[in-house]
Amino acid sequence: PHYCTKCRPCKFTMKFSSSAVALLAAAASGASAFCPAPTSSRRPTTSLFASDVILKKQTGYSSLDPAVIAKYNALPFPDDKILAEYVWVDADGNTRSKTRTLDKHKAESVDKLPKWNFDGSSTGQAPGDDSEVILQPRRIFVDPFRPRDDKLNNILVMCDTYTPAGEPLPTNTRAIAMKAFEGNDHEEVWFGLEQEFTLFNLDERTPLGWPEGGMPSRPQGPYYCSVGPENSFGRAITDAMYKACLYAGIEISGTNGEVMPGQQEYQVGPCVGIDAGDQLMMSRYILQRVCEDFQVYCTLHPKPIVDGDWNGAGMHTNVSTKAMREDGGLEVIKTAIYKLGARHAEHIDVYGEGNELRLTGLHETASIEEFSFGVANRGASVRIGRDTEAEGKGYFEDRRPSSNADPYLVTGKIMETITATIDAPEIAALDRSVA
Repeated sequence: PHYCTKCRPCKFTMKFSSSAVALLAAAASGASAFCPAPTSSRRPTTSLFASDVILKKQTGYSSLDPAVIAKYNALPFPDDKILAEYVWVDADGNTRSKTRTLDKHKAESVDKLPKWNFDGSSTGQAPGDDSEVILQPRRIFVDPFRPRDDKLNNILVMCDTYTPAGEPLPTNTRAIAMKAFEGNDHEEVWFGLEQEFTLFNLDERTPLGWPEGGMPSRPQGPYYCSVGPENSFGRAITDAMYKACLYAGIEISGTNGEVMPGQQEYQVGPCVGIDAGDQLMMSRYILQRVCEDFQVYCTLHPKPIVDGDWNGAGMHTNVSTKAMREDGGLEVIKTAIYKLGARHAEHIDVYGEGNELRLTGLHETASIEEFSFGVANRGASVRIGRDTEAEGKGYFEDRRPSSNADPYLVTGKIMETITATIDAPEIAALDRSVA
C-alpha cells in the first residue's frame, strides 16, 4: 500500500500557529514518520561497527529478561518519597517526560509541586545558547506504570512550558486555550473527545491485521466494533490503555474498534473547560507508554493509508454548554453551529495536520472546503444527535478535528467562537439522505 508523504517526522503531529508551523517546517528533514525510508536490501556484515549493519528495532527490548525487570519492580519505595513524572508537549505535539523524587507531601495538590526545567534545544523549543525551559505543573494524575502498595501514589504531572522570564512558549497551546476559557466559567462547557488512532507493527508500514506489503482481503465493514481474530486487532492494547487511564484518574468513558482494521478509538469526557485538553493529552501519553510496553507503533495521523477505500482517523469533539443542556437548548446549539460555520477556515487551520487527506467528503467526512451540519449525519461538518433533536436540548459534535489535532487548540477555538458576538447567517441543515 501507499502511505502519506506529507507529514513531519513525528507520531503526534498537531496543528500550531502559522509562525510555529513555519519554524517547525524549517527544522524538518522532509522525511515522514508515517512513511519511513525503505530499508536497505544489503545484507548486514558480521562487524558490529560496519556502516551497513541493520539492527532490528526489537533488539533492545528482546534482550531484557522479564524476571530481571520484575526483581527491581519488586523493590519497595521509601515511605516518605514519591516519584513524579513531569509530562509536557514538545514542539511537534508529542508528549515527553522525565522523573523526579519528591517528598510525599508535595503530591497533595498541584500548587505544592515545584516547577522544573528541561533542555529546550533538544525538543525544538529553545535555542542552544538559551535552552532552559520551565515546566509549570497544571494537573496531577496517578501513575499507572509505577503502582505501589503502601497507600501512597506515584504521580504523573501534566505541565505547560514557559521561558525563565515567565512567558509562555509559542508551542504552549494550553496558555492560548486558557485565554478563551477565562471569564467563561458560567458557561459550564463540557467537552467529550473521541480519540482515534492506528496501530502498526514496528516496521511502521504494516497496520495490525494487515499482510506485510499488502492489503486486507476484505474491504472495511466487518472490523468496526468487531469480535473475532479475523476482525479485531489490538484489543489487548486498547484494554490495557483503558485500565491504565482509569487507574490514573482520567475520565475515559469508553473504547471501540474502528472502521479500518488496526484502527481503534477511545473517548475522554465529559470534562469541563481546560481540563479536557489536560486529560486528553495525558491519555495520549499513557497510550504511547502502553504501546511502548507492547512494542507496537501508534500513529495519530489522520490518513495513514491513502490508497484504497479506508477511513481516516479523527478526534470528533462533542460540546455542550449549560444553556444547551437546558430547555430550549436546541436553538442555542444551532446558533453556535452558525458561528462555527462563519469561522470555518479559522477552525480548519487549528484542527490538525494533514486533515485535507481525511476531509474529502468521503468515508464519513465532510469536505474540508465547505461547512455543513445535519441531524444524525456523519457526512456533515457538525452533527446533531437524534436524541438532542428529540429532547430539544443536549450537545453537538464537531467532526472536523483530525486525530492529531491539539486538544487545547480545538477546545479553546470552539469556546472562543461559540461565545463570540458574530453576525452569523443561518445555515440549512443537510438532508438526512445525504450521508
